[in-house]
Amino acid sequence: MHNILTLIGITLLAGVGGTGLGGILSGLFKRNSVRTASLLLSFAGGVMIAIVCFDLIQSAIATGVNIFTICFAIGFGVFVVYGLNYIIDSNTNSEVKHITKKHPQTADNLDEIIHSNHLSVHLKRRDTKIALLGAGTIMACAIALHNLPEGMTIGASFANTKSLTEGSALVLAILIGLHNIPEGMAIAVPLINGGIKRRYATLITALSGLPTVIGALIGFWIGDIGPLGLALSLSFASGAMLYVVFGEILPQSILMYRSKSPTFALVLGILLGLLIINC
Repeated sequence: MHNILTLIGITLLAGVGGTGLGGILSGLFKRNSVRTASLLLSFAGGVMIAIVCFDLIQSAIATGVNIFTICFAIGFGVFVVYGLNYIIDSNTNSEVKHITKKHPQTADNLDEIIHSNHLSVHLKRRDTKIALLGAGTIMACAIALHNLPEGMTIGASFANTKSLTEGSALVLAILIGLHNIPEGMAIAVPLINGGIKRRYATLITALSGLPTVIGALIGFWIGDIGPLGLALSLSFASGAMLYVVFGEILPQSILMYRSKSPTFALVLGILLGLLIINC
């Protein structure tokens, strides 16, 4: 029970705390501060790559489970998150005017990756409550697709060691919390611009981090079953996170800040991840 409460505590801080802080900061910083967000995303993505490849996957292999099973679980994690994202994108992109054939085949800003731009369209048109509810539900699903696998990596890592001082669960929680700050800003801005009071927008933004807790509990529960469960939990979470990093965070960060700087931030993040793992 103590382990569960500890896990819930750190993921609440990472998920609800990170996005909630982003909601608060949305009123203090200009929305066009994309360079800072880009570098932060690249750096966090680099550390996540190092931890996933050199810690979580290595821990999955150490369970003794067949390597083909591990590879399949990683691939399945990638496929599930990609497939769900594809379904959401294909049903919403047509409603946003600037997303045309000339647009990159991936999100190039934070509001696109979580579909808050889709909600903005409905808010500006002053659509019916049913339409707004549908747009809000889609945004919630898009956020959950990010936060659930992020939470699973924390839960699976915690299941591997049952400790915050060993393994990478705490480091992942801190990184995901930092990653959620600009994401929280992207959620809060369209809500505020659409006429929702700032305090309610901040509350909604903070609550959007709850899927991180759910994902952590799922990752921990599967990982606590036994060696096979631990290997599957670590591998699936790793695959899901690899897609989020390589398929969304990194392309997005490069398109947000079109220079070599995101690359250097990424490499710096990988190096820091290696130091964290081996120190």
